[in-house]
Amino acid sequence: MAKQRSAWLRRHVADPYVRRAQDAGYRSRAAFKLLEIDRRDRLLRPGMRVLDLGAAPGGWAQVAAARVRPGGHVVAVDLLQIAPIPGVTVLRGDLSDPALREAVAAALAGPADLVLCDLSPNLTGIASADQARAATLVETALAIAQALLRPGGAFLCKIFHGEAYAGLLDAFKAAFETVQVRKPGASRSESRETYVLARGPRPT
Repeated sequence: MAKQRSAWLRRHVADPYVRRAQDAGYRSRAAFKLLEIDRRDRLLRPGMRVLDLGAAPGGWAQVAAARVRPGGHVVAVDLLQIAPIPGVTVLRGDLSDPALREAVAAALAGPADLVLCDLSPNLTGIASADQARAATLVETALAIAQALLRPGGAFLCKIFHGEAYAGLLDAFKAAFETVQVRKPGASRSESRETYVLARGPRPT
């Protein structure tokens, strides 16, 4: 474990996206994943209501808040504490909690134009358990997106390749009119993560 931690630290320090994030004032290198997808797919526009699930430490929320100005608003949710971000309402809690979902809906003050989800489970190192937990998080986020998105809205969600991947992709295709897969350059090549971009929620 110590060797793995040491290797991760060396890679992290040498990562050009880490340095770029620090230089640009972003809280995480993940900001560049959203920036790249947004350049390609034009997800973020001024005046939008955006929900960011699993937002800590806030890199995606920073990008979204800047892009939806003027007139837009971002609601960021996580179990972890998120330091304040201008233009962002931060909520802390468990996405499976109905009370939190009600608070999210109230904070949005209307249907969301875009739901973002970069959630990852706390990893145990046991592949089957980690994949199952990641899939459960995606299923929870998908249910929230279906409930809160406006007609024609979009959902961008991280999904890890594994046993549940095909089933999750089928669930997205059943829930949305169009589904595309993205692998931004800022996503580490060895990572099993991909991003699913779904547009046009079907009536439930």
